[in-house]
Amino acid sequence: MRFEGFGEHAVEYYDGLLADNSKAYYEDNKQIYLEQVRAPMEALLAELEPEFSEFGSGKVFRPYRDLRFAKDKTPYKTQCGAVIERGRGGGALYVQLSSEGLLAAVGCYHTETDQLARLRAALDEDRRGGELQDLTDRLVRKGWELRGDQMKTKPRGVSPEHPRLELLRYRTLYVARSWEPDDMLHDRGLLRRVRDAWRQARPLGTWFLDHVGGG
Repeated sequence: MRFEGFGEHAVEYYDGLLADNSKAYYEDNKQIYLEQVRAPMEALLAELEPEFSEFGSGKVFRPYRDLRFAKDKTPYKTQCGAVIERGRGGGALYVQLSSEGLLAAVGCYHTETDQLARLRAALDEDRRGGELQDLTDRLVRKGWELRGDQMKTKPRGVSPEHPRLELLRYRTLYVARSWEPDDMLHDRGLLRRVRDAWRQARPLGTWFLDHVGGG
């Protein structure tokens, strides 16, 4: 299937889900989700995966939330996310559709204990850590937002004068940029938007592949 954009009711579907996150709403609108959201996302990922295959294989996340340990018991995710990655942690490419529009992101979204240790060891070195600082600074200047799970304090044993202290506080670290809903959401040109964003942030993903590694 060739990607031709998301369906005309894709954003509307998520607007409705925000108002009524119930099995009844999902079942009544399941065909919209399958045909106008999930199928186009699968097509988008299938076309992009060959160019970015060094990051792994593509996956579209299921629409159901994991409620086992969640305080919020709403059953459905209010976005459709897809990722290209080798495994948990390391470098990954992400794209998401929601009522807010489109989001593209690149970086490290999860770290096991050994991966976090490798991330901090690399950041502690001037060469590797300096490279990550330069990569994130450059992307932020180009309009990306730096995100991740960040400690309020500093990691144990790290000097408060460390030149990369802010980065060392992150347990996960990625960059993201977003676009509000527009006509391109429903057009093949959206493929170029995601591809160009991933190309721009690709060196950051490669850094994580090289120095943190997949799970």
